[in-house]
Amino acid sequence: MMGNGDPERGTKNRSNHSYPQTNYYAGGGGGGGTYHMEYSESQWTSWLVPMIVVANVGMFAAIMFVNNCPKNHNNGFQGGDCVAKFLGRLSFQPLKENPLFGPSSSTLEKLGALEWDKIVHGNQAWRLITCIWLHAGVVHLLANMLSLVFIGIRLEQQFGFVRIGAIYLVSGIGGSVLSSLFIHRNISVGASGALFGLLGAMLSELFTNWTIYTNKAAALFTLIVIIAINLAVGILPHVDNFAHIGGFMSGFLLGFILLVRPQFGWLENRHLAAHNRMKSKYTAYQYVFLVVAIVLLIVGFTVGLVMLFKGENGNDKCSWCHYLSCVPTSRWSCNN
Repeated sequence: MMGNGDPERGTKNRSNHSYPQTNYYAGGGGGGGTYHMEYSESQWTSWLVPMIVVANVGMFAAIMFVNNCPKNHNNGFQGGDCVAKFLGRLSFQPLKENPLFGPSSSTLEKLGALEWDKIVHGNQAWRLITCIWLHAGVVHLLANMLSLVFIGIRLEQQFGFVRIGAIYLVSGIGGSVLSSLFIHRNISVGASGALFGLLGAMLSELFTNWTIYTNKAAALFTLIVIIAINLAVGILPHVDNFAHIGGFMSGFLLGFILLVRPQFGWLENRHLAAHNRMKSKYTAYQYVFLVVAIVLLIVGFTVGLVMLFKGENGNDKCSWCHYLSCVPTSRWSCNN
């Protein structure tokens, strides 16, 4: 995901060699505007989002330990010395190989990066999940974790760790599935699908709980602008925008299912006499959104997974979809 220009989801050329490789990065989503509800609720304590941040930082340290640049970077790659040698085996690959201050592509591949060939022909479906916890560099990690804190803590305080954790994980998988369908020649790492899923959930939560918010137009405008900017950054080269789109779509549908609030007046309604109470906790349109979202989510994941494990290429079904992830210009090519 990309928020305020930060890199987030990344793919790197799949290769067992150590020569310079093409990298794909994306960024973490940046925040939604704050807007007020017509009634107040007690807030949850946010602990899951901080734990996810700690887990990602710990995983990156483990990646760099395994990478061991001083020992391994000269095995075929002559792009310069390791960066920050004082870190020992935690030092970074030469900047010509990885400008984000991180490990080599081969290390990421070994530790679970998203790779179409290994998923389809190597029976390694677990890569759809493990790639969410890997990052291509310090810049990559910092951008994502700041975005996660900015978005995730507020959502977890409002809806609890179970629902936000489910959206984060399922959206991450959704982003991985769509990315695998359209990108076959590169490996991909990063939490962009999960982060974009949280952005998508924020948007659908606003729609499905429309009646309880004030400043609706301002909130909607703010979210749309943030989402549009993040998606627009995804058309740059080296950015896996399919992970962004897949995560966003998954989170958007999950928001209708998991983030539904009682209609305006329901909480006060509990204190009224029985004959004066509202008959339904939720409005008719909330039920419609919920049912439609469940159907679309099940159908989307079923179709995507079936296509993926059959080894199909999404570009064969959609000849123009590659422009969603990279638009060629005079300054760069999308051939990689």
